[in-house]
Amino acid sequence: MTDYTSIRQELHSHPGISGDEHYAHDLIVRQLATCHPDQVFTHVRGFGVVAVWGNEQSHPTVAIRGDIDALPIGHRCGHDGHTAVLLQLAEWIGDRKISLPDRKNVILVFQPEEETGTGSQKILDAGILQQYNIKAVFGFHNLPGFPLGTAVLNYNTFAAASTGVIYRLTGRNTHASTPEKGINPGLAVAEIIQAFNRLNSPDNAPTDRFRQSTLICVNLGEEAFGTSAGDADIMFTLRAYTNSTMQQLLSEANTIVSQIAASHHLQVSQTLRDPFLATENNSSMVEFIEEHCNCPVRHVLTPFRWSEDFANYLQVFPGAMFGIGSGEKQPELHHPDYDFPDALIQPAAQVLLNLLSFEY
Repeated sequence: MTDYTSIRQELHSHPGISGDEHYAHDLIVRQLATCHPDQVFTHVRGFGVVAVWGNEQSHPTVAIRGDIDALPIGHRCGHDGHTAVLLQLAEWIGDRKISLPDRKNVILVFQPEEETGTGSQKILDAGILQQYNIKAVFGFHNLPGFPLGTAVLNYNTFAAASTGVIYRLTGRNTHASTPEKGINPGLAVAEIIQAFNRLNSPDNAPTDRFRQSTLICVNLGEEAFGTSAGDADIMFTLRAYTNSTMQQLLSEANTIVSQIAASHHLQVSQTLRDPFLATENNSSMVEFIEEHCNCPVRHVLTPFRWSEDFANYLQVFPGAMFGIGSGEKQPELHHPDYDFPDALIQPAAQVLLNLLSFEY
């Protein structure tokens, strides 16, 4: 039997940021060769890997996604652990520790580029999953702050929608002694910051009306004391708990910037960065997880404010995302001291195995 703790630690020592997961890709492919899948798709739109057990595409199919990329600071989100969990599950499937019905397929998706929000759509764009009769797709993420091995469920939105947005304000430079002859965007920037602060919902707002605007960065002019600034970039992260609220928030934000820019005779352009949809679960799939995970369960009523690109799969297939507790004293995700607990590999893989045992 393979030591998946060692595999997890090997992945941890060779982190690949989004778009550069070649080490994880090659390790996954090598390990899958021992797990007897009926088909393995490699280099899927980059470094994605899709493994299939089952030979008839029309048969009911269950898919489980695990993410494989790291942050620039290393594996501080646990995707190395998610990969090890999915490989452990692959070994169990290959060893037939789950008795797959004759008319059923299982797909494991090793997805790159989750941190940038682009990986899931690339997997979907490859068209592999759409060839199968997928009845359910499940995603999971380790969650510090919850008891080790506990399933963390939300029947509605699991993780928020979010997007970075950059507004480029273009005016006109002039000599600092005659600012009236130019168009300096400084006052417009100040007005936009104040206006965006008013976009935030009150603390007691219902979940479907939650909205958040976070100022990220302002670049205004340059260190040239003889020149009045002529352009500026102002950046925010917008966040909401439903896709419809997110669309409304972005529309309102764009209107605010356009109106303020026009009042200052500025040109404006907009660029979105790292857009994520809300991870809106199928409630019947969450109910299935609760009934079949065979582990302690915690319910959360408020979505997590961070975002997950697993949301894109839920636009195409019925499914749900859930959390697996990684320890109540574990540092938070993306914290420099965070490290995926190896003790979670086996329990998490067992939860996923339990989900595969159901006849869809």
